[in-house]
This record gives sequence, C-alpha cells and structure tokens, in this order.
Amino acid sequence: MFKGGQPVILLVEDDQAMRSLLCDELWDMGLRIVEASDGDEALQRVSETRPDLIVTDLRMPAGGLDYVSRLRTLAPGCPIILMTAFGDAKTKDEALQCGVAAYFDKPVRMMDLKATIRQLMGNHGGSDHRQAGK
Repeated sequence: MFKGGQPVILLVEDDQAMRSLLCDELWDMGLRIVEASDGDEALQRVSETRPDLIVTDLRMPAGGLDYVSRLRTLAPGCPIILMTAFGDAKTKDEALQCGVAAYFDKPVRMMDLKATIRQLMGNHGGSDHRQAGK
C-alpha cells in the first residue's frame, strides 16, 4: 500500500527548530518526510502527497480542531498524531472525537512518538497486518 515501498509521513509544525528536530529524529525510521509549516500548507500537502501518516501540531497558523477535522475529511483513512503544548483534558477529548489516532502533550518524548508511529504504520498499510480472528 505504501507508495514505492517507502511510507510517507506529513510533518506539520510551525516552529522551524521543532520541525527540524522532529525530521532529524524520524529520518532513521525509513520514512519519506514531507513538511508543512501551518494548517493551510498541510491541507495542500495532503492533496499532493497522500501521506500514510500525519504528525501535526495543533496550535499554529490555520491550525486548531477545525483544521484537524478538515485533515480527517481530506485523508479519511490516514492516522493523525496530534501534538500540543496548550492542551488539557477537554482538548484531548475533542481531538480524539475528531478522529485523532494519538495525542501528545509537548514536550514530546521522542521514544514514545517513534513507538506510536511504528505501531500506527504497522496497522495502516502493511499487507499482512490484518486482525486475526474478529
């Protein structure tokens, strides 16, 4: 299911230093990383690249839960990992209701983020990752 055998991850973060750090940390996972610096650019990239996974900040230009809902509409089967430094229990609940697969408060522990990405990528596009039984 992955394009060319290499999964595509869309990384959306308005803070250039944080985006660069995330790219550096995720590079060794064998992913093709497509970057976006705000919600509008992310929506454009989703249409252009059809990512296998989206990792996005919440509070940024053209961000917020409406943006997450638009992502979900444009990429209905694509897992979304949401990160925010400004969240609370209500924000987390609302994000999960919008269809977010995972939610992280910043600062994000890279080990936890990578483990979640591996789990979601394993469940998303692999040919032999169907549920056994039912």
